[in-house]
Amino acid sequence: MFAEVIENISSIDATAWDTCAGTAHPFTRHAFLSALEKSGCVSSATGWFPQHIVAYADTTKQDIVGIMPLYLKDHSYGEYVFDWAWADAYQRAGLKYYPKLLCAIPFTPVNGARLIIKSDVQDCQEIRQLLLGKAFQLGNELNISSIHWLFTTEQDSSFLSRAKITRRSGSQFHWRNQNYSSFNDFLADMSHKKRKNIRRERRRITDAGIKYVASNNAELSPQHTNEMFNFYQRTIQRYGAQQYLNREFFERITTSMPESVLFLFAKFENVFLAGGLFYIGDESLYGRYWGANNDYHSLHFETCYYQPIEYCINNGLKLFEAGAQGEHKLARGLLPVKTYSYHWLNDRRFMSAVDQYTKEENSHVDRYTELLGAHSPFRADRNK
Repeated sequence: MFAEVIENISSIDATAWDTCAGTAHPFTRHAFLSALEKSGCVSSATGWFPQHIVAYADTTKQDIVGIMPLYLKDHSYGEYVFDWAWADAYQRAGLKYYPKLLCAIPFTPVNGARLIIKSDVQDCQEIRQLLLGKAFQLGNELNISSIHWLFTTEQDSSFLSRAKITRRSGSQFHWRNQNYSSFNDFLADMSHKKRKNIRRERRRITDAGIKYVASNNAELSPQHTNEMFNFYQRTIQRYGAQQYLNREFFERITTSMPESVLFLFAKFENVFLAGGLFYIGDESLYGRYWGANNDYHSLHFETCYYQPIEYCINNGLKLFEAGAQGEHKLARGLLPVKTYSYHWLNDRRFMSAVDQYTKEENSHVDRYTELLGAHSPFRADRNK
């Protein structure tokens, strides 16, 4: 086996990549990462330089057995695990924090494999070690300050912990399908107060005459793509946020991976009022962006939580991840879960300081998730 660095995902055959990465997780698919690069959202101009590590079974390079999606970065935007304070500390000490290496999916705070191993491989640990070793070799060649792995899976977390790389905890809110037969079946698990509130919020939408349309796969149209991009832009402009994605990216994902893209649109008569962009995995639904033309009471909750939860129930999906942050999600059936990232810094003094910082931060996250867990919206006696 051997590994090499790829600076353009288009130089790798899509089928060969997906045979290794699989298609169960939409964000590690060749089509998704390629759309980011080809649209220019990920490029030298935006401070994301692809440095993907690809491991092969032999020198013929016919069989990809491992992948690490990796980027050289000169900033910390679009990551959702914040290290700006570390960069500031480096600068105050007269050191350079950038460039750094980042193993993550750009602009996407979703758990997933970061040391991707082909499913039929016998010795997964050997390939993980090969990928990790190549990352450190690349870091040494580029004289980077640090390497970061974000939103890791349980398997990757276990491997990186054994490699003595510093772990950092975060939290999100996820919904799990307890084999519900309907949305009302889900509501039956909620406490009386929370159930009553959700029904009131949903009733506001139906009483206003607002209806929802789901668009996926062959149902996706250029009009739908245009409407969704416009909603995305409105949200960015409204909150003064950074716009990481462009229209071309939206067009590419709806044509190259339509089976994984879901738009949920709110309409009144024939007018689009709001829309949400979601991605479909084998067993999961991932909420990413939403927007609306005007402020309607409960429209956000219906578009971003109740409609996708109902979609999961109707389509047998087991998990709904609604994105980063948002304690208001708890009252709507999404429970707190911990997320993990791993960090290595080349300066021993700063590595020691980060070790201490993350230990304290991790303890705080533990207490925070325990506190939220004590305020579960579900009935204490639910059987599911």
